[in-house]
Amino acid sequence: MKFYIIATLFFFITGTTTENIKGSVAFNKNTLEKIVPKFKAVLIKFDESYPYGEKQDVFKKVTEACLSQLEILTGEVHISDYGEKDNADLGEIYSVKKEDFPVYKLFLNGNIHDPLTYTGNTKSVEGIKQFMVENSGLWFGLPGCLEKYDKIILDFFTSDRSIVLNQAREIKKELSKEEKVSAAFYIKIMEKIIEKGDEFIEIELKRLKKLSEGKLSEAKKQQLENRVSILTSFKLNKPKEKVEL
Repeated sequence: MKFYIIATLFFFITGTTTENIKGSVAFNKNTLEKIVPKFKAVLIKFDESYPYGEKQDVFKKVTEACLSQLEILTGEVHISDYGEKDNADLGEIYSVKKEDFPVYKLFLNGNIHDPLTYTGNTKSVEGIKQFMVENSGLWFGLPGCLEKYDKIILDFFTSDRSIVLNQAREIKKELSKEEKVSAAFYIKIMEKIIEKGDEFIEIELKRLKKLSEGKLSEAKKQQLENRVSILTSFKLNKPKEKVEL
């Protein structure tokens, strides 16, 4: 079914963008209303008619990262303030101002009325991806994360945590030097959760995000982004508590 939907959108994805960005849709009011409800998550960048430069390159990288996740779609709304004022109606509907371009909005579960607005750095690929992962619950791989460890996180929460922790330590022995850096952080998180409880995840996420707002070297900034990504994986894979009625 999803393949059929994507096939029917081929014209929009490949033929209507100002610049041909693979996997991206150029939206107007009609196409937005028809296409957005068909996906669990749609990230739309509201921007000028002919976007260019570093921020446009960031959008391309975000779109490329989303190609493997069929529940996510990315697109652009090009707004013109002259001539026929293309898509000015969408700018008004979603309260997007020219001076704020580019503005990213995330539409979830087919809801076209109340998208979430990204308030982070529009030059940060990882920041935008993090925003999508945290709010959509969908996973398409973030920097610093390791597939082998992501696969055992659910087991960590649903079975004997000490056994899974030992399993994580064994997996680390087989990894490359670079992978062991991330593996060590997965293991540290497991140890802290066992020691302090599940609430450690949110507390540590807030702490690291606050640290990342400071003046940091590129290496330190990347390290923090990787750690936030790994913590996000724990957050997404943690079973939601059932509410008794």
